[in-house]
Amino acid sequence: MSNEDTLRLEYSGDLIKSGIRGKYASRYKEGTNVVVIDPDLRKIFPDSESVNRALRQYVKEHQISQA
Repeated sequence: MSNEDTLRLEYSGDLIKSGIRGKYASRYKEGTNVVVIDPDLRKIFPDSESVNRALRQYVKEHQISQA
């Protein structure tokens, strides 16, 4: 295998040149917090909204400070 930096034939040079440098830089600076939940819980919490709602309820019921 060669270390030569080549573009595959199926990708046109125009495609590469049309990109916007730093397009997602601000999002990256904000950081991410990815959490993987077990498959059985995915049935109950199918999206971020349901997970956040449940966690907020848990915090409220257990009087946990959000400092």
